[in-house]
Amino acid sequence: MSTGLPMTVPDPALPARVRIHEVGPRDGLQNEKTAVPTEVKAEFVRRLADAGLSTVETTSFVHPKWVPQLADAEELFPRVRDLPVRLPVLVPNERGLDRALALGAREVAVFASATESFAKANLNRTVDEALAMFAPTVTRAIEAGLKVRGYLSMCFGDPWEGAVPIEQVVRVTKALADMGCDELSLGDTIGVATPGHVQALLTALNEGGVPTSRIAVHFHDTYGQALANTLAALRHGVTTVDASAGGLGGCPYAKSATGNLATEDLVWMLDGLGIETGVDLAKLTATSAWMAEHLGRPSPSRTVRALSHKE
Repeated sequence: MSTGLPMTVPDPALPARVRIHEVGPRDGLQNEKTAVPTEVKAEFVRRLADAGLSTVETTSFVHPKWVPQLADAEELFPRVRDLPVRLPVLVPNERGLDRALALGAREVAVFASATESFAKANLNRTVDEALAMFAPTVTRAIEAGLKVRGYLSMCFGDPWEGAVPIEQVVRVTKALADMGCDELSLGDTIGVATPGHVQALLTALNEGGVPTSRIAVHFHDTYGQALANTLAALRHGVTTVDASAGGLGGCPYAKSATGNLATEDLVWMLDGLGIETGVDLAKLTATSAWMAEHLGRPSPSRTVRALSHKE
């Protein structure tokens, strides 16, 4: 950026590099009221990769009845699978894994819940029933040589149950780790986390045997806390952060879940801290502005709005 902004002021207590796990094409678009054309989705993934994002979560092999916005997974994935970046996909069960394997997916993710209410709403199962369902999927994926991510939703609060006990989150996270998930993404699905809560959960996970190196964080900005919570996680040593280009997305099964942390807002902060991401902020901003035009509304990202306004 020609203005020299943000000014870089490194903090030696923070990681030197952060990997951004971009979730816009999957977690972002799954919450749209209308389906985005397949070729627009494919171009979105290509532009994100071109902007320097090394991981772009592409789609979900879930039954179209549950997430109709992603019903074109079979058509979309072959259009982008040769890109030189990581392209994980969500698989809800063994049938979804079969579909992903048939198309050459190399990374998959399963989606568990820390609370009984959300497990019931999202998967129509108890927490333990859901874990039992995921176990053979994770085992088969590992046997096929795939990397497996375990998402854990409602880690900080639940719209039905309220505050979620930290020990409850630790138990389910450990179950996913023991199952063989390479990476564990802690989701603040309704955006109620605060920095002290983030620190307390990460400390408890470490004490429970889950190393920070296996943890990613996934914050929503419902109460404006996503960047503050991310900074707390970085201070703890977390180096993988989920974010969504343009701040797209929420959760179709949790009505109080507003948009994800915007990738541009995250990159602005990390650039200012001198933390490497490999992301070209100008290209990323242009991509999100382009997608906002396709969706017919302005981007929720403050950074996208600020930089687009300057232009």
